[in-house]
Amino acid sequence: MAKRSRETAAASLDVAPAPGSPRRPANDAFKTPKRGDLVVEEIKRWIVSRELKPGDRLPKEAELQEMFSVSKGTVREALKSLEVQGFVSISTGPSGGATVVEVPLERTFQLVQNYLFFKDVDVRDIYAVRRMLEPELAAGAVRHLTKRDFEALEASIESCAPAAHSEAEALRQRQEDLHFHDILAERNPNPFLRFCCQMVNQTLRRLVVFGGNPMHAHNRELGRTNVLAHRAILDAAYARDAEKVRTLMTAHIDEAEGHVRKMHGTMSSRLVLDSEMRVNVTPRRLGRTTRG
Repeated sequence: MAKRSRETAAASLDVAPAPGSPRRPANDAFKTPKRGDLVVEEIKRWIVSRELKPGDRLPKEAELQEMFSVSKGTVREALKSLEVQGFVSISTGPSGGATVVEVPLERTFQLVQNYLFFKDVDVRDIYAVRRMLEPELAAGAVRHLTKRDFEALEASIESCAPAAHSEAEALRQRQEDLHFHDILAERNPNPFLRFCCQMVNQTLRRLVVFGGNPMHAHNRELGRTNVLAHRAILDAAYARDAEKVRTLMTAHIDEAEGHVRKMHGTMSSRLVLDSEMRVNVTPRRLGRTTRG
């Protein structure tokens, strides 16, 4: 690495107070950052300045030590922090090291949903956001839907059409109802809108619990009306009628919220675990031919 780069990186880690500056209280909010945290920030800046992409390798530990004038332990602490944040993957062995990766969607979901653990959020709040965003998301996805997407949407509807005969089947169908919306989200070209709607669906999927039996009449009615609403939305999507899709999705969200509230849906007070970070947003194929 160039000497100037090493000097600049090392200088940025120097956080000692200027002579004559007031001493901060020990419990002050602006505590001196740990050296490992500073190295994390510098590595992120280095990734940006070098325009690295997922799959690109970071320098070896020894090079990072030299770049930032820190110990091996500090470099390892920084790399571990980046790995936890989802920015890099670390492999061992002679050819091992840190590789830049795209931050996993599942990790982001977990962090946001665990943030909600400490907030006073209820089902009405979730549906208020869903009502504002999802009709626009669905309308924006219409012209981007492919034959494979239509097959997956058809499969989702068909798997929810029969009445559930067990509690496990009823819960699976409610998950599949949300998968229908995930497929639409994947085809909206606006990444921020897509993420927001996927976040809402994940919150419904992971954190909303019902006070009654999943086999209760309200749950069956929710399943029945979801199938009808999804069929109408899909038919409008086949016709590439984005405005009709927007209108139908708004009505669908309103109707679904009514059923969820009748089922005494509430936000669960729990943290989302690593073992639950499995998000299925990949369209599933259907074995038969669908309309073009």
